[in-house]
Amino acid sequence: MAFWIFMLCLSYCSHPALSAVQSTGSASSNSLADSARGPHFDTSASKNVTALLGKTAYLNCRVKNLANRTISLQVSWVRHRDVHLLTVGRYTYTSDQRFRAIHQPHSEDWTLQIKYPQHRDSGIYECQVSSTPHLSHFIHLTVIEPDTEIVGGPELFIDRGSTINLTCVVRHSPEPPAYIFWNHNDAIISYSSSRGGVSVATERGETSRSVLLIQKARPSDSGNYQCNPSNARPANVTVHVLNGEHPEAMQHGGNQRMGSTVNVFALLTILLLNSYC
Repeated sequence: MAFWIFMLCLSYCSHPALSAVQSTGSASSNSLADSARGPHFDTSASKNVTALLGKTAYLNCRVKNLANRTISLQVSWVRHRDVHLLTVGRYTYTSDQRFRAIHQPHSEDWTLQIKYPQHRDSGIYECQVSSTPHLSHFIHLTVIEPDTEIVGGPELFIDRGSTINLTCVVRHSPEPPAYIFWNHNDAIISYSSSRGGVSVATERGETSRSVLLIQKARPSDSGNYQCNPSNARPANVTVHVLNGEHPEAMQHGGNQRMGSTVNVFALLTILLLNSYC
């Protein structure tokens, strides 16, 4: 008899339907446990932010299990630099119109928008839930300005008939520039002009580069060249196409002429003084 009771229990406990019930019960327990945990931050969706100077920045704070408690609990943004309350819920509590609270109904995301961010906006911002005790999550904003440089500047001396090779480097940009234009004496360089021999190659990445090549340089190619990235300040270089001159003479010729003038003036002064003496 005991043998049959044992077999019945074994059959019942291994039944698939019962296993499913047990599994569902376990999932429900996990869900209840998560719900019982109360509001908390999803740190994977609430990360530090690097923003471009002047380009709108978004600081996101995701709060889990807030559900319908938004009547009794509020999510706020506080700036640590001056302990200034910026937003409460969907309302903005600062006279600085660059700041705005963004929240969509039934969303877990509470976003602080900062228009035209400046270097002074860099620092720690606190996302706060008005529970007891209150919950805080800190997000660090870094406002950066990309750096643009033309290698070898600010002046380059090129022999006539050789190749003008200009390399523009864009550093410290959180995203690659959408484009990099080149100008010559304030006019955009056309790579399909009748002059020919003009080409550009651009490589975008953490550090972006644009290389401008002008074959068989001629005196008319002299002048100011400017590299214009879409997300950074431009950089300039002055190119001198030499027609047999020496760069030192071009750089110091004016000083030499001035020195000669001074010497002549000094000589005349001495002769004049001698005549009176």
